[in-house]
Amino acid sequence: MRRVQKIMNDWMFTKQGKKCPVDLPHTWNAVDGQDGGNDYFRGTCVYEKTFKKPEYNADECVYLQFQGVNASAKVILNGTEVCTHDNGYATFRNDVTELLKEENELRVEVDNSVNDRVYPQMADFTFYGGIYRDVELITVSSEHFDLDYYGGPGIKYVTEVNGKAAKVNVDTFTNVADLKEAGLEVEVILKDADGKMVASAKGTSVSLDIANVHLWDGVADPYLYQLTAQLKRGEVVVDEIGCNCGVRTFYIDPEKGFFLNGRSYPLHGVSRHQDWKGIGNAISYEHMDMDMDLIREVGANTVRLAHYQHNQYYYDLCDKYGMVVWAEIPYISRHLPNARANTFFQMRELIIQNYNHPCIMMWGLSNEITIKVTHKADMLDNHHKLQKLVKELDPTRPTTMANYACCGPFNRVTKISDIIAWNLYLGWYVPGLFLNDLFIKFYHFVYPKRALGYSEYGAEGMPNLHSEHPRRGDNTEEYQNIYHEYMLECFKRHPFMWGNYVWNMFDFAADARNQGGEPGMNHKGLVTFDRKTKKDSFYLYKAYWNKEDAFVYIAGRRFTYRRSAKQTITVYSNQKEVSLYQDGKLVETKKGENVFKFNVTLKDGENQFEAKAGKLTDSTMLCRTNETHPEYKVQKVDTKNWM
Repeated sequence: MRRVQKIMNDWMFTKQGKKCPVDLPHTWNAVDGQDGGNDYFRGTCVYEKTFKKPEYNADECVYLQFQGVNASAKVILNGTEVCTHDNGYATFRNDVTELLKEENELRVEVDNSVNDRVYPQMADFTFYGGIYRDVELITVSSEHFDLDYYGGPGIKYVTEVNGKAAKVNVDTFTNVADLKEAGLEVEVILKDADGKMVASAKGTSVSLDIANVHLWDGVADPYLYQLTAQLKRGEVVVDEIGCNCGVRTFYIDPEKGFFLNGRSYPLHGVSRHQDWKGIGNAISYEHMDMDMDLIREVGANTVRLAHYQHNQYYYDLCDKYGMVVWAEIPYISRHLPNARANTFFQMRELIIQNYNHPCIMMWGLSNEITIKVTHKADMLDNHHKLQKLVKELDPTRPTTMANYACCGPFNRVTKISDIIAWNLYLGWYVPGLFLNDLFIKFYHFVYPKRALGYSEYGAEGMPNLHSEHPRRGDNTEEYQNIYHEYMLECFKRHPFMWGNYVWNMFDFAADARNQGGEPGMNHKGLVTFDRKTKKDSFYLYKAYWNKEDAFVYIAGRRFTYRRSAKQTITVYSNQKEVSLYQDGKLVETKKGENVFKFNVTLKDGENQFEAKAGKLTDSTMLCRTNETHPEYKVQKVDTKNWM
């Protein structure tokens, strides 16, 4: 049976001739990739590790597996080059049995330097260098399920639903040329969530029947069967693999939006970058759990995992909690003719490694690829070929792409994917929130048979910046609230949209940026980069999306000191009635949904406010003062985009 040994500790790291001991996960850009200036170190660094040979028998072999090395890796074991790999976000592995000694010297040369052959190279996020996910030794029988095909798991399934019944069609792949001649057979077993046997069959291509299927039904009921494949010689299990198995149907109607298991299921969600403040991309499983907890709390039912392949653990979390996932490769911003092969390679790894996740329901071809429109014919040809590749690898899921705001709806690249979406910041980078309604109506009128979504929308908002007269570009928490209040109502007016994704769930590092007085950051998140502060806009979305976790929240609580007597107090709640009290006296009781606004008059000095919705309460203190508070305003406002 397989045995996995992690090799995470006691590495020697060398950068520009300087050595230091490190443990994995690790990135060399956790500081300089987040401080602005677009000057973080991009080059080659070396990781070295000495390890003892794992115990294994004569009929076993050992694979060396990396779950994420950004961006290019050269792996050398005991002086022999094992492999190179040009994808900073996917798993790769190699059989190293013949190279192992009693004491082993492992050297990994990691390169995130500027080049024209490996994506990404131009984008609004930091390309952290390092070995930032797990490194493992996998000991397995010499006869085993395939480990050599694009980092894939060696098993693939497709489900069919017919009324209350379902079929799970399973293909398995081994490294044995002739199983019968080798005295081997494959048995596939399907168990329910309680571990009870549902069905089993023998063969490398089998069909398993479920009489009364329990569907994977989004966030309400993300039911998972467990699928296991065993390679057996008689009754002896030689190798075993398994995966989550979710049975669901879905389709997208350009007039009615997204449907899950035959019913309308409007997709409202967020995009996620994986990095954290002071940590970069070298995050732990606990960090990923916290990210998922916050996404679940806000009430999202879909996640765009931007702009690259995320950790397998995170896809498992999305399976477990019912998140519909948009998965994509970092084919982004600028088409590079020399990197065409890399787009196909990364797409193969993305799909082959993640095919079995029921959460994934669309593959993203590219993001904002028309920002730089050089090599237009070559770019279009590459997209057509990518589309063809995806449909060959997975005909069951639609393709999509995220288009740059200035990419017109008539652009030929927007006609290639099965469904389409736009990154639009109307009301942020350009004035006029109403332009969102105009664009959506216009596109749907011109292309009524093309399913339309918003892949990105958002506005910068910093919890320390405030204004009594918020305006576009001021980076205040108040304008971010105004922007998102409009956008949520805008999407309600256009229910035909297949999905909409806030940019972003969390603030993230983009070292080329300089906005809001904190260089190196994109502050469009609903939650701060360190995940410690839920901005007002977080609670706005929670009011619209999360109907289970009852709450009431007074916005503007960090805007403590105000000069005007006349103020509007905004309360976000998922309850139908909210009362506001000032210094213990009732101001007003309002019935409504999601957003409740109260006009109040501040007295000089402290004013205590309390919002009540049934037994729920929230309170804050506001102070009227004649003093100016320059800390609420950025002295130099830069509203330019990152480009």
